[in-house]
Amino acid sequence: MPRKQIHLAAHFPGVNNTTVWSDPGSGSHIEFDSFAHFARTAEQAKFDFLFLAEGLRLREHRGRIYDLDVVGRPDTFTVLNALAAVTERLGLAGTINSTFTEPYDVARQFATLDHLSGGRAAWNVVTSWDAFTGENFRRGGFLPQEKRYSRAKEHLAAAATLWDSRAGDPRGTFDRTSDQFDIRGRFALPRSPQGHPVILQAGDSEEGREFAAASADAIFTRHADPEAGRAFSADVKARLARYGRRPEDLKIMPAATFVLGDTDAEAAERAEVIRHQQVGPQTAIVFAEQLWNTDLSDRDPDGPLPEFDPVEGELVSQGRASVRQYRDPKAVADQWRALAAEKNLSLRETVIRTTARHTFVGSPRTVAAAIDDAVQSEAADGYVLVPHVTPGGLDEFADRVVPLLQERGSFRTEYTGTTLREHLGLRAAPTTTDPTEAATAAPGA
Repeated sequence: MPRKQIHLAAHFPGVNNTTVWSDPGSGSHIEFDSFAHFARTAEQAKFDFLFLAEGLRLREHRGRIYDLDVVGRPDTFTVLNALAAVTERLGLAGTINSTFTEPYDVARQFATLDHLSGGRAAWNVVTSWDAFTGENFRRGGFLPQEKRYSRAKEHLAAAATLWDSRAGDPRGTFDRTSDQFDIRGRFALPRSPQGHPVILQAGDSEEGREFAAASADAIFTRHADPEAGRAFSADVKARLARYGRRPEDLKIMPAATFVLGDTDAEAAERAEVIRHQQVGPQTAIVFAEQLWNTDLSDRDPDGPLPEFDPVEGELVSQGRASVRQYRDPKAVADQWRALAAEKNLSLRETVIRTTARHTFVGSPRTVAAAIDDAVQSEAADGYVLVPHVTPGGLDEFADRVVPLLQERGSFRTEYTGTTLREHLGLRAAPTTTDPTEAATAAPGA
């Protein structure tokens, strides 16, 4: 029986504490050379795609912009279109918000990228409901949480109408009316090589899982642990049948970090060093302030955790990460305190244990075996790798782990297709002659 093929993507990590900025190999997160180096490494290793996150507002903590955020957050489409010119096969995935954008603009931008790249575009559809980010936009933060996925569904359906409008009508006529949109006109571009870009989704809520089952081609998830991954994969893929879809129509790709060494022991030592580099004393205090939602600047990071419970009210940290990270702050604080008491950990050591964990640690052979075993056992269809150094952090994985996966017969030695849909083994996007029919079809189904 042939081995299940592993799908690999590379996440350009952006501005956060995951990157070890003090590493001599750490470079710019805004200069094009960094993006080009990262993309070329991923393509030489025959990865499926490169993945860019998106930040629509610089994050703030206690009224001050994060130090790391001030390096800048370049526009996703500008970077991906430029990368299309220096790569030939690598998929190009961009995170674009559905809350603050319009279907026509997004549909045209992704169709353009798909044309320029020869069919390698992917859209990671995300939502935003916090007023902090919304202040940058005309709408503000008007959408309540329960409305964010309804708008995302309507946004995606409207974009599909536009992409399909040229399939049977050379004029590109479209007409789409819903609770969020009332648009009609003519689409400016011919149908692109993929028809629709590959659709990625990252939500983990009940709404997010259902949205992915109906409309996504791949899920970028946090469930990298094999046991949790199998449960998540089984849950989401069990939902596919009611949308007329097969298990192979949706790829589960958790985010994963890695640390390599010549031996497992060397890798473990290196991982410990990296964890302490990622969470220095100041960073540990910031993480604690995000959880306890109060000023802890006078607290010793090498001392005990706060004994009081998290403070309710306006967030001390503003931005998507802090809103999403702690849905039940008291429960998380209780877990941290229990861990600290059990292991006799300081505040900083507790933050390191809970926030700076690495997915795959070991020699190249150990890491290759762990990734292969996870995919063969249906814990995932592949992984989106997040290196701790930009832009060269992917090089070692490409040079030392990928050849071992190829030896196992679990990963391609050459690209066999030209489009991202072909890389991922996905069916072609639907081609319809009736634009109103296209509006109800599940993209990628």
